[in-house]
Amino acid sequence: MFDWYRQWREKRIIRDNPIDERDWQQVLKQLPVLQGLTDDELTRLRRLAILFIHEKDFVGIQGQVLTGNMALLIALQACLPILNLGIEWYHGWQSILVYPAAFKAQRTQLDASGVAHEVEHHLAGEAWNQAGVVLAWDETAKAGVIDGHNLVIHEFVHKLDMLNGAADGFPPLRAGMSVDDWTASFGQAFEDLSAKVARGEYTDIDRYGATNPAEFVAVTSEVFFELPKLLADAYPSVYRNYVAFYGQNPADRLP
Repeated sequence: MFDWYRQWREKRIIRDNPIDERDWQQVLKQLPVLQGLTDDELTRLRRLAILFIHEKDFVGIQGQVLTGNMALLIALQACLPILNLGIEWYHGWQSILVYPAAFKAQRTQLDASGVAHEVEHHLAGEAWNQAGVVLAWDETAKAGVIDGHNLVIHEFVHKLDMLNGAADGFPPLRAGMSVDDWTASFGQAFEDLSAKVARGEYTDIDRYGATNPAEFVAVTSEVFFELPKLLADAYPSVYRNYVAFYGQNPADRLP
């Protein structure tokens, strides 16, 4: 009964909130990360975006004005990781806050003596464990460049990671996936990247991925969707686990 009602409700939301075709085409042109998706995949992504925009509150902060197309641009990127997972993977939180540019955040850090200090950071994005997502629009708007960096995908992958608690690089796996394989694959890859960063070596994967396992998953997910062959070459076992988890193989979409 519940599944029937959910499907009926979603169909009604999609029917009552269509995306204007001109807006759809305009935003698609801004998102080369979506190139290679089949017509069926684009149709399902469009439906997910409608549900996402309907369910979430988009809030401009510090004078940031949000248009419908800006919300759509965020929604399409946010829904790409859940294309074959479903909108329910984003349930349980409500807000997407958008700043014009990098925003300030206070963090408590311990020094070498164990003394706590309040430190101010300038962030382009943040995902909160019990709340929503914060984005800087100037970084979000750079999605038209395929360089292995995608702020929206990064922060929303953190939200997937948080589904079973604090972000730790271990999201709830899909049925049939091996916990041991995920742990070994990501553990080895994270250690390899961390060692290269510690030695000052150049890495194709953003050095920020060596911060902790949660950032490793967020950073390598960006690369998975934008530069899949790079990740497949660098860490094939990680790539294989992402294919199973996201239910997508972006390398197959490349020309």
